[in-house]
Amino acid sequence: MTDIQSIVVLTGAGISAESGVPTFRGPDGLWEGHRVEDVATPDAYARDPDLVLDFYDQRRANLDRVTPNEAHEALGRLDAEWPGELLIVTQNVDDLHERGGATRLLHMHGELKKGWCLACDARAPFDGTMADRPACASCGTAGQIRPDIVWFGEMPYEMDRIDDALAACDLFVSIGTSGAVYPAAGFVQGARHHGARTLELNLEPSEGSIFFHESRMGRAGELVPAWVDEMLG
Repeated sequence: MTDIQSIVVLTGAGISAESGVPTFRGPDGLWEGHRVEDVATPDAYARDPDLVLDFYDQRRANLDRVTPNEAHEALGRLDAEWPGELLIVTQNVDDLHERGGATRLLHMHGELKKGWCLACDARAPFDGTMADRPACASCGTAGQIRPDIVWFGEMPYEMDRIDDALAACDLFVSIGTSGAVYPAAGFVQGARHHGARTLELNLEPSEGSIFFHESRMGRAGELVPAWVDEMLG
């Protein structure tokens, strides 16, 4: 792959599952014991903000109990050593990529450790308890901070930047994704349309496996370091 100059990497729940972060939706259709409709939509927040804020407070607190795995660390090494263009786009809201060393990173679905003040539109790091209805550090209004998370029915962040990167990349790599959630599920087709090579690293074939030039099946903690070794030579 000596002709590769620009890489876009997409990561999903599968990469963090190996660190013990629960995947988005379990086989019973529940997300950590809750229906998605009750904790991950604007309507849910309007209907029962206490439930929603407490749910995300607990998930934020749980981040302290997990650590980056070999896949996160390998991508951090790629970030540090890859001389060309690189953008890591993650659907995950945890901070394991950052803790693994990645800096050329975009959270398209937001971040657990950020809050969004609905009073002044400020977004800022947040590591406390939103259910306590704290005041916004920017405007001073209390009780208006919600998780800076993209819920169902809301637009993922920085889609223009992602689309530009997909159009310009030579290689698109998808790691630990189901291929079921759009718009991320369509990234492989967008990259191929512009001539990029495409590679899938996943525990099992995704719904979009047919669109990749190559698919490698196995644990992210094994596949990603091996691929990074290939890229860095």
